[in-house]
Amino acid sequence: MKISRRNDLFACHSRHDQPLQGIPGRFSLPALFSLASNTGAVYNAEMTSQSAKVRLLIPALALIVMLAAGGGFYVSSNQSGPDKPAIEGLYWPDPIQLGPFSTLDQAGRGFDLDSLRGKWSFVFFGYTHCPDICPITMAVMADAYQELQAINAAAQILFVSVDPERDSPAKLAQYVGYFNAQFIGLGGSLDMINGLTRQIGVPYYHSKKDPAGNYLVDHSASIFLLDPAGRLVAKFSAPHQKAQLVQKFTQITGFINAQS
Repeated sequence: MKISRRNDLFACHSRHDQPLQGIPGRFSLPALFSLASNTGAVYNAEMTSQSAKVRLLIPALALIVMLAAGGGFYVSSNQSGPDKPAIEGLYWPDPIQLGPFSTLDQAGRGFDLDSLRGKWSFVFFGYTHCPDICPITMAVMADAYQELQAINAAAQILFVSVDPERDSPAKLAQYVGYFNAQFIGLGGSLDMINGLTRQIGVPYYHSKKDPAGNYLVDHSASIFLLDPAGRLVAKFSAPHQKAQLVQKFTQITGFINAQS
């Protein structure tokens, strides 16, 4: 398994992108927890495939669009001042209020802005055929979930597919259910997904299909935190560790609740 990082866009280098009957067959949760605890070395791995380098050369226009969508978040998340605590990735004092969007959950039900109200939402964008970053990140969140809920019972985990062509509601249900039955998988059409990715500033790129019709998707490896008002309040960059997620969630909820 090789994982390369270019800013916030990660490239999956494994070609083991078979449908995940999948995750249970190839990884046990204890094995994924072990992988997650050593992600620092994995995320810093060097690219060894020239073809992987080529896949990272995202068409200029697509890259500009995605950077334009997300560029404001870099400035916001790095602002400092007397009203902002020293929490890396916190969008303060300017959290980003999300506007209307519409997706479908793993049961085929509508999931929109109102579905975020009253919840602290940890949002990760990926796809069920992902060979490495997605299962590792989902395992970290599964490991941390009980403690996140102990901090605030309204915490929820959202896995948003950037590959809705292959990620049907049934496949999303199988995928997120493997990690935790309470996790929510979101899909729908590409237009529906882009209604969310563009607001948050999430880049992703579909590689060309191979002769068998398989393809990989390079995508953000960050976890985004939305508050109960539907505002983007923080971005947690990879590599992810359970202890860091729990610590930052404690700090952020305490700080934002104190502002109310």
